[in-house]
Amino acid sequence: MVRILEFLHPGPDSKSELLEALADAEQRELIEPESRQMLEGVLRMAELSAGDVMVAAPRMDLLDIDAPYDELLAAVIDSGHSRFPVFEGSRQNIIGILLAKDLLKIQRAPELNLRALLRPTIFVPESKGLNDLLRDFRSNRNHLAIVIDEFGNTAGLITIEDVLEEIVGEIEDEFDDKDGESGIYTLADGSQRVAGDTPIVQVNQAFTVALAVDEFDTIGGLVAQEHGRVPRRGEVVELAGLRFAVMLTRGGSVRWFKVTRVPKTET
Repeated sequence: MVRILEFLHPGPDSKSELLEALADAEQRELIEPESRQMLEGVLRMAELSAGDVMVAAPRMDLLDIDAPYDELLAAVIDSGHSRFPVFEGSRQNIIGILLAKDLLKIQRAPELNLRALLRPTIFVPESKGLNDLLRDFRSNRNHLAIVIDEFGNTAGLITIEDVLEEIVGEIEDEFDDKDGESGIYTLADGSQRVAGDTPIVQVNQAFTVALAVDEFDTIGGLVAQEHGRVPRRGEVVELAGLRFAVMLTRGGSVRWFKVTRVPKTET
C-alpha cells in the first residue's frame, strides 16, 4: 500500500524538489509566506557553517582587560552590544566574555575585580555547522562564541542571533529602517550606518559624493559590482573616498554597511 501511495503521490527526492514543493504549497495557500521562508531558512542553515555567518576578526568589538574603567564604559556605550570578548595583551588572547550589565557593577562597587566578572569563552571551529552550534547555544546557555581557524587563531565571533536570523530573517532593532524613513543613521562614533537598499542618490546627498547611478539604484548593488561579488561581513570596499565596511548580510545581499570617510593621508 505504501508503494502504491508513493507511486500515485511521489514525494520530493532532493532538496530542490522540496523547495519547489514548499513554493507550491504557498501558492495553494496551504502555508503562509512567512512559514515558507522559515522552512527554507532551516534547509539553508543545514548547509552553513560558523565561518559563513561570523563577524570577521577585524570587525570584532573587543575590550582590553587593562583599559581604564571610563574607557571600557565608553566602548560599551558606543557599540551598543550586550556582550564583549575581553583580551589581554593582544587581540588574539581572548580571556573571557564580559556582559555589559556586569560592567555597571563596578560603578557601585569599585573594589570589584574586572576579571572576576568575566564569563567563560566558548571556542568553535569555522567548520562547525550552524545546526550543531544552535544546539550548543541552547544547551550551554551561551549566546556568543569565538570562531577559530585551522591554526587556532581567532577568525571571528558568532552569536545566537546570527544563527536564528538565518531561519527567521533579520531580527529588527532600533536602527532598522522603518517605512518612509531614511536608511542612513549616525552612530555614536560619528560614522554612518547605511542600509544596503538605500538609493545611491540618497547616499550621494548624505555624503556629498558623486557615485554613478546609471547601472544600479541601490548602494548595495554598486558596492557588489565594484567588489566583483557580494562582500561578506567584515569585508571593506572603498568608493569615492568612502569606506564601506559590511556589518550584516542577509539573503545574498548586504543589509547594513558602516560608512566612514577614507582619511586624506590614505587617498
